[in-house]
Amino acid sequence: MIKAGRDVKDISIKKESNIEEIFEQMSKSGGFEARNLAEGLDILTTMIPDKKCLKFLSFIAAIISTGLRGVIKDMIKNKWFDVVITTCGSLDHDIARYFSNYKEGDFALDDKQLADQHIHRLGNVLVPMQSYGPIIEEKMQAFLEEEYKAGNKEMSTADITKMIGLHMGENSLLYWAYKNEIPVIVPGIMDGAVGSQIWLFTQKHHDFKLNLIADADLLSGLIFKAKKSGALMIGGGVPKHHTLWWNQYRDGLDYAVYITTAQEFDGSSSGALVDEAISWGKVTQNAKQTTVHAEATTILPFLYSALLSRLEK
Repeated sequence: MIKAGRDVKDISIKKESNIEEIFEQMSKSGGFEARNLAEGLDILTTMIPDKKCLKFLSFIAAIISTGLRGVIKDMIKNKWFDVVITTCGSLDHDIARYFSNYKEGDFALDDKQLADQHIHRLGNVLVPMQSYGPIIEEKMQAFLEEEYKAGNKEMSTADITKMIGLHMGENSLLYWAYKNEIPVIVPGIMDGAVGSQIWLFTQKHHDFKLNLIADADLLSGLIFKAKKSGALMIGGGVPKHHTLWWNQYRDGLDYAVYITTAQEFDGSSSGALVDEAISWGKVTQNAKQTTVHAEATTILPFLYSALLSRLEK
């Protein structure tokens, strides 16, 4: 026999209601993604202060082209996570937006006209060509040349991201990762502008090597010693899967919050619920976990605000 849960309660928001109270009401609303989001807040509130927990933050690059970059940066600045796993585009956007600016656009703009004006479109964000490729080429070649002259002829992706952060300032997420000694690992680093610049650098410096095995050694050293592990995964693809993949070596994540807009019926990793990872041993059977079907730039600022309020207490 199926046992029903609590009574569904109406949400009632007053002028004096704070964000914590709203999330508390969402947890009792019985309704759809509101409840999953409220559960996500509860899980992260438990996970982040857990001193025995190795905490992962994974995210896709597209959100770094938006204002959500500021929330990601602040979570790293707050030292809420111990390891970051992302894609090459996150490095691209962090460099480009540190040294230049992107512009607001629209999903319905004419891409042929944009191409004629030398403007790239990323959803409704406009990326002027001069704010992207040329800047990343100039900076990466200079950064790599400096490392090479210092005798560093072999680097992991964690070394590359640390190097970039060293040359950035306080509005950069890579700067705060470097400052707080939080490794940023990019399994698919060749799939982006920074990766292409590393390749171009090797054409003139044939003895320079990119060492991905060193990233695996770094992760294994953390995973095999972790008493517990947890993750906030924003979007799917390689960052989500890499986070799950490494955690199977310690019998899975103990905490997992996944935010996605993908659906599970095409069998993709991005669409797969956290539940599915239990069958692979990537999430423990008793894990505190939830999947939130929502667009990250819409909900993460509110989730972050509620976390700040909760964790202060």
